[in-house]
Amino acid sequence: MRFQALTEHQLLVLWVQLFVLVFAARGLGGAARRVGQPAVVGELVAGVVLGPSVLGVLAPGFWAWLFPPDAVHAGLMAGIGWLGVFLLLVLAGRETDLTLVQRLGRAAVWVSSGSLLVPLVFGLGVGLVLPATFIGSGADRPIFAAFMATALAISSLPVVAKVLTELGLVRRDFGQLTLAAGMANDVVGWMLLGVIASVAQSGAVDVPRVLSSIGGLLGLVAVAMTIGRRLVDALLRDVQHRERGEVGAVTVIVLVALAGAAATQAIGVEGVLGAFIAGVVLGRSRYHNERAFTVLETVTHSFLAPIFFARAGLRVDLAALTDPTVAGWTGVVIAAATISKIVGAFAGARLAGLTSREGLALGAGLNARGALEIVVASVGLTLGVLNQASYSVVVVMAIATSMMAPIMLRLIARGWHGSPAEHERLSRERVLSRNIVVRPRRLLLPSHGGPNSELAARLLDLVWPEGVEATVLSVGRDVVQDDIARVCAAFTARPVEHEHIEDDSPLEAILGHARLGYGAVGVGATDQVVTGRLISSVVDALLSNSPVPVIMVRGAAGAGAQEVQRIVVPAVGTAAGRAALEVAFGMARRVGAVVEVVHVLTRRVSGTGDLPLPSNRALSPEGRTAVGRGVLADAVRLADELGVRANPHVRTGRSASEELVALAREVHADVLVVTANVRRVSERPFLGHGVEHLLEHSPCTLVVVATPPGWERP
Repeated sequence: MRFQALTEHQLLVLWVQLFVLVFAARGLGGAARRVGQPAVVGELVAGVVLGPSVLGVLAPGFWAWLFPPDAVHAGLMAGIGWLGVFLLLVLAGRETDLTLVQRLGRAAVWVSSGSLLVPLVFGLGVGLVLPATFIGSGADRPIFAAFMATALAISSLPVVAKVLTELGLVRRDFGQLTLAAGMANDVVGWMLLGVIASVAQSGAVDVPRVLSSIGGLLGLVAVAMTIGRRLVDALLRDVQHRERGEVGAVTVIVLVALAGAAATQAIGVEGVLGAFIAGVVLGRSRYHNERAFTVLETVTHSFLAPIFFARAGLRVDLAALTDPTVAGWTGVVIAAATISKIVGAFAGARLAGLTSREGLALGAGLNARGALEIVVASVGLTLGVLNQASYSVVVVMAIATSMMAPIMLRLIARGWHGSPAEHERLSRERVLSRNIVVRPRRLLLPSHGGPNSELAARLLDLVWPEGVEATVLSVGRDVVQDDIARVCAAFTARPVEHEHIEDDSPLEAILGHARLGYGAVGVGATDQVVTGRLISSVVDALLSNSPVPVIMVRGAAGAGAQEVQRIVVPAVGTAAGRAALEVAFGMARRVGAVVEVVHVLTRRVSGTGDLPLPSNRALSPEGRTAVGRGVLADAVRLADELGVRANPHVRTGRSASEELVALAREVHADVLVVTANVRRVSERPFLGHGVEHLLEHSPCTLVVVATPPGWERP
């Protein structure tokens, strides 16, 4: 096979096209945000401005040079644009919460049905009443009407996902429902398009092909959520075990998504739906890499997605609207498309027991038809079902509904916080998104069994969000299974698995496991002091080398059985100190405990080895007290956000650790939570003199949140 290389001129035009499209899309996208609209509106407008309606009129020579009509440039830009929508759907799939969608399953069925059936009926009506001058030469009235029905029924999942994300609504209940219904709309729409194309080309419906596409899609989803998920877990685990950084994980994500897109395209369904399914699987993987998705998100939203949306606007020729008949019927089609989608989604929402506001929001979101509608219009033009007039009508309708969606959603969502349960969930998610350590990422607990491991498991189970998976890892040949079973049983609010590794080097096995995408490592510290060691050889080495924070738990006598009613935690005003507050408040929220938050003013400045404090030699005693009260106020506000009762204290003493011990005794605390920055001194980890004093003198269970040197939240 011979391939013709691009000429120097073709390459020059390609680079200039990309520059102009990205420059205009990003510039107008930023302008849209400044006036309160999502960037996607500006990106679509950028395409219209660069198209034949504006640039083609103002500078026809330059426009003809920049966007030549030859197939080479059209194919290149189409391919780059489809890469943008491909990655956009991967990211949208990753944001889809299947647990939430399943909980709202009945509503998803009703909304999907209503938002499809009502527009289909309206579309048929519009197709039957449009003048014959809008019907393409290759179709009769029934085929044309069926095509218009499909055009009105479809929603553009990429545009819907982008709008919801930019407006911060994707995690709302109706946002997740909109994504689910949008996927259903797209699937049914593409199926109908395939049927219409078959009839237009051959005069008959290819029933076997339609049934095979439906069966293939259902089978693909089933395989993706079972075998596919295990395969993705294995691939991500392997690449993260062998490579550090995001390159390997990004490669796996892209390859899995490409495989999903190819599979759906092969069965006769649009490939971007396969990318969406792959995104759902990748987002649910136990080993998904947050930073890898951040890399993809940056590339997508800054470069590829703007090209896709701007290119969609390029196809709009407003000159066709100078014909009063075309302009009038364009308005009718836009009105029919908008009213039918809103009415259908609203009716489905009400039948499902949702509120009127939720129904309106669902209709507004699903009304966006975007660039995929333009693809549908292009198919209709190619088949001869549409002519240039009806093509312009459908394209303008697609752009208009896409621009209407964010405006309507912003108006509907203004001042609306949803149900109390939804509001509470969103508030919790906002707090978790700002957290340093306590985040919805998997937990690792290395253990050989024993009371401190059981206590560590119980406390971690209380602190981390429910549903976050935990892995209990045992290493070596002397593991007692009954002891490990008791540790696993201490986790009651989350899925837990036990992995055993036959390895004579437990530290390397634990550290290798910790690099597999875990958010934190928990460990139970023995009460026995080993000469020359902080805790023990394995725990000391884990503290010194762990790539993620270590939550070390040492129980006081009888701590394994007692209830947690009162917790003491210092407020120090640092990022590491925030981590300790997160652990203390997370625990208190689950069990209803009271938290005593204390800021200690020491008589010596920071740097003497005690607990980290924001002390300043230049501040007067009054100034230091004011700083302390400000730090406490911030901590109490965080407690209020989580619904935790917190009592603030300002104490003055020779050392913070001594004051913490004294306060813990005074209030009869059950748990004391502190933070530590790990350093190495003489081949052992050094957590600071204050923490080591607490390890020896704490009257209650001690939890040390140890962050590795240079560690940043992923």
